[in-house]
Order: sequence, then C-alpha cells, then structure tokens
Amino acid sequence: MKEVRAKKKLGQHFLKDLNIAKKIAQTIDQQSCENILEIGPGMGVLTQYLLQGKGTLKAVEIDSESVAYLHAHFPVLSNRIFEMDFLKMDISLPFGGETFAVVGNFPYNISTQIVFKTLENRTLIPFFAGMFQKEVAQRICEVPGSKRYGILSVLTQLFYDTEYLFTVPPHVFDPPPKVDSAVISLTRKTDFHLDCDEALLFKVVKTSFQQRRKTLRNSLKTLNLPLNLREDAIFDLRPEKLSGADFVQLTKRISDGYISD
Repeated sequence: MKEVRAKKKLGQHFLKDLNIAKKIAQTIDQQSCENILEIGPGMGVLTQYLLQGKGTLKAVEIDSESVAYLHAHFPVLSNRIFEMDFLKMDISLPFGGETFAVVGNFPYNISTQIVFKTLENRTLIPFFAGMFQKEVAQRICEVPGSKRYGILSVLTQLFYDTEYLFTVPPHVFDPPPKVDSAVISLTRKTDFHLDCDEALLFKVVKTSFQQRRKTLRNSLKTLNLPLNLREDAIFDLRPEKLSGADFVQLTKRISDGYISD
C-alpha cells in the first residue's frame, strides 16, 4: 500500500526520524502506563515503538487514508483504532472509563485544543507526552514573568508538572514545517483538585490574559467586580506576574465577594 499523503487541512507533518520516535515511546514506557492512547498516528512511525511497550495501545485517527494504512501495516491494532476526531470523542470510550496516557505527534492546528481537552478530563489522564510546535511547547512549560507565559501555562501547570524534553528540527518531518518542534511531557500532580471554583478560575485566567498588557484592574473590568475588591494591590499587577497559586487565591477572593455573569 502506498504511503499516505500529508494533508494540510489536518495539520499533518509525518515524523520520519526513527530515533525521535523511539525517544517518545521510551518516555511513555518509563511511566509503566497500562493503557495508552495515541492521537493521530498517521503511518505509524511512533506506533511501531509504542506497540513494543508493555501497555495496551489504542489509537484515534481522523484521516481515513491513514486508518487504512494502519490496518494494512499494523493488523494487531486493527480493532483498536477509533476513526474519529479526538476533540469530539467521549474520553471514556477508549478504555471503558479506565485511566490512560496520551501520546502523539499532534497535528499543529489542534495541539492547543488537545491540551485543553486533556485538562478537562484530567481525572482519566495521569500522563501525557507529545510533539508540539516549539513555541507552543515553550508556552506550556513557561514560568511567570515572561512574554510566553499565558493562559496555557497557568492552566496546564495547575494540574500537571510540565517538562520540556527536547527540540526537534523541521527536516525530520514530511512535509517539513517552517518552525522547530519540541517534545514535552505532563505528569499529573498528586493533588490535582483546586481549592476554588474551577469554572470561575478558568474564566478569570482567560479574561486576565485577553488584555495582557493591562493590569488586572483593567483586564477584569468585564467581570464587574466590587470597588473594594478592585482596590486590592494585586489588581495593580499584570497577569503574567501571577503564578497558578496566585490565580487560585484571586479566584477565591472574587468568589467570596461578588461577581456578575
């Protein structure tokens, strides 16, 4: 069967370098994960090494041409491939509600959305490793105070310990992207429950960074906070100065006061 043609509309950049695929698979294997879900396996460059591990591997792939290729070249995986959009998938479907690790060379056009879906379903996903555009990987792992630090950094690091593993050059992909890529891992924290209203926290973080050059007093105006609360010194700060823990405390203070919808 002929090789699959990468489709721009799906954000596909197929990994060609076998050593990099092995390194990603080893990252998963070191976690002794019983269940593993690969997102966007394409032609199975990473899949072949994941199958050598101890865990039960399943895959989700939206591209029918790639699914046909996987069936032809990895018959052992045939009844474990979900031909669907991961972003629309019922996350309990692959392993019947059991926990699982997520891994993949993620399509660039939906990689951020994959992270957010992981955060929403963190009770089922204790470990996560994969390939991103380098800039996105850096944002996920960034610390407070930098220009790259933002919504993705805060929310991911509240629930997971992030680690930037290594940088990947464009030439190891087909077609080669215009920028470097990077592999990162996310390890869920032992205590991943927050002492605040989580829905409100997400709203506060996202609203704060929509106008990141402004102080919190200005960026959170749309929340119609009470005057006495807005006079607090924390509202003199810009959002990139706050850690995840700071946002939790801020959310608690807002929740204890008054906030309108």
